[in-house]
Amino acid sequence: MDQTAANPGLVKAWISAFRPRTLPLALSCIGMGGFMAAANGYFNGTIVGLCVLTTLLLQILSNLANDYGDSVHGADSVHREGPMRAVQAGHIKAEHMKKGMMVFSLLSLVSGLLLLWVAFGKEGLYLFLLFLGLGLASIWAAINYTAGSKPYGYAGLGDIFVFIFFGLVGVLGTYFLQAQTLEAEVILPALICGFFATAVLNVNNIRDINSDILAGKHSIPVRLGPKRARIYHIFLLSGGVLSAFAYVGLTFHSWYQLLFILVLPLVIVNGVNVWRKQTSKALDPYLKQMAVTTLLFVLLFGIGQIL
Repeated sequence: MDQTAANPGLVKAWISAFRPRTLPLALSCIGMGGFMAAANGYFNGTIVGLCVLTTLLLQILSNLANDYGDSVHGADSVHREGPMRAVQAGHIKAEHMKKGMMVFSLLSLVSGLLLLWVAFGKEGLYLFLLFLGLGLASIWAAINYTAGSKPYGYAGLGDIFVFIFFGLVGVLGTYFLQAQTLEAEVILPALICGFFATAVLNVNNIRDINSDILAGKHSIPVRLGPKRARIYHIFLLSGGVLSAFAYVGLTFHSWYQLLFILVLPLVIVNGVNVWRKQTSKALDPYLKQMAVTTLLFVLLFGIGQIL
């Protein structure tokens, strides 16, 4: 079909470029940090709301940068078997996508500054500056995953950055902004989000392995090969589940803390299907399924800690 004839219109093209199905994953780490703060008596709704806004803006920025960067660097080519991206399809011009990235970079910065002001005010200048540095690092990471002259995603470092920002920084940062203190055991819920977020990226990279090889994108699945990338996927899922059990074991006070067990069948379904499915088309649904599974896992895990 002619791409111009299939153009969905400018508004729909931009909404599609935002990649709404990735947004539940962005909310998961904030939700986890909020639940852990609530369980320990530190919950602040205003701060959590601003964390949600800032994280969504950063996720959209990352998605726009990914659309632009993969198109420029060749990963979004005729060989790509996943969904066609906006710049690749010609629905949004590359220069317009760059302007969109600039807008969301600015919005993320403004939202982040407001968040830090609410959390720390004038008295917490050092903490304000520390978290400002983390915020600027988050904007840099969102843009430079596939955009920029030396995108770290093409060097196979995407998994590390996702684990750090969607796990440790997202959960521990949200918790600390409310509590302004940090308990050592909270790192385990952060690990849950880190492992599961990296699993979502891994499904994406296994799906795109053939086009990534042609584009010179050395993702973890490209480096490991299809079979070992699937073993790595099982490791990531297992790491998330074991971190949940470890946290409950250390802090046990109610059987409600094991509510997350209800989501384990979905985790198993993802692992089994990523292991078995060999084509990009067959794998694609399990990208969204893993993102939604992560959000459901966080919801039940978090509610279980509060009850």
